[in-house]
Amino acid sequence: QVQLIESGGGLVQAGGSLRLSCAASGRTSGTYAMGWFRQAPGKEREFVAAVNWNGGRTGYAESVKGRFSISKDNALTEDLLMNNLKPEDTAVYYCAAEPALSHNYYTRVYEYTYWGQGTQVTVSS
Repeated sequence: QVQLIESGGGLVQAGGSLRLSCAASGRTSGTYAMGWFRQAPGKEREFVAAVNWNGGRTGYAESVKGRFSISKDNALTEDLLMNNLKPEDTAVYYCAAEPALSHNYYTRVYEYTYWGQGTQVTVSS
């Protein structure tokens, strides 16, 4: 089993920045694709950013392109740097990991097996 723990959430003013981190414990051997998702109150969980197993390929939701940057430090550690935050970015952010079967990253909730508990990001206007 793999346990994922997010950190770095908090309250920030619009236009500010935050860095989220995700670290793993448990059976961390192997190669994993990783991603970030978010869920606002009353809404479904949505894709934010993803990275493939070696960090060579990344993908972003249109709403965060040019503002967010995902990076992967090792097999099961990733960061999400969020710049120019907007009130609509307010949500609980979740880290996800999936054993890599290809060089691709994954953008759908059902494609991930392991999830963190989430960290709250609140952007005030």
